[in-house]
Amino acid sequence: MSTGSAGHVARSAIVPGSETAAPGRVRTFLRTADGVAIDALYERGAAERATAPVFVIAHGFTGDLDRPHVRRVARAFARYGAVVTFSFRGHGASGGRSTVGDREVLDLAAAVTWARGFGHARVVTAGFSMGGSVVLRHAALYGGAGRPAGATEPRGRAEARTDAVVSVSAPARWYYRGTAPMRRLHWLVMRPEGRLVSRYGLRTRIHHREWDPVPLSPVEAVPRIAPAPLLIVHGDRDGYFPLDHPRMLAAAAGDHAELWIEAGMGHAENAAAEELLDRIARWAVAQAG
Repeated sequence: MSTGSAGHVARSAIVPGSETAAPGRVRTFLRTADGVAIDALYERGAAERATAPVFVIAHGFTGDLDRPHVRRVARAFARYGAVVTFSFRGHGASGGRSTVGDREVLDLAAAVTWARGFGHARVVTAGFSMGGSVVLRHAALYGGAGRPAGATEPRGRAEARTDAVVSVSAPARWYYRGTAPMRRLHWLVMRPEGRLVSRYGLRTRIHHREWDPVPLSPVEAVPRIAPAPLLIVHGDRDGYFPLDHPRMLAAAAGDHAELWIEAGMGHAENAAAEELLDRIARWAVAQAG
């Protein structure tokens, strides 16, 4: 779904004149390496504690930073540190069009770089569904021990790196159509009438071009994330991706990853209970150091 795969990043910039602030809160538009304006919000939360990290939350497909389920995750994580939420390209007030997980890596890289600009030494990226696949690829490209053969060194890689990764309800492989929700999603993405429904019914603008080249898949990315700690979370009632997806990811990641299979949990942010979000945040605080 992209004109090119996201294999590099330039230093992100704040769009001039876009910043609004309140005590402990800054909202602005960031500029990605390929020139897309991304709506982003920083909230200090519990970051006054010296050891507190900043959580950068990558939402799922059709979400945005103002959606209630995204705000609920942000409030839960804010008890443990600062929080950056943002809207992926094609979502909410952000510019551009969604590439459904490809060039969204550049959006996350811009948000992480911005988060580090507030002085946080430790950054945790936490993604849900599509965002879960994006945090995996981002960590492999901008902080992992290895990258795809022939990949160029990303500019601004140090600023965009993450110290710990949480992937919730993510796919292991592309083009999966094994469940009814995923067949509906492919109709939205691949068909002109589906993209119209997505634009006007779901407030999500989708790019009409197919991926070229096909980006690194999540299962190919996870071995390259080490030494950053990785947490893979999946519900045993996920209607989108069955349990072979998280198990494939965990097997490919090896010893540096933890896998939590959550009993009774469905898919992504809406299904994440407060207790689970609290447990994830505590894991991140312990591991990000």
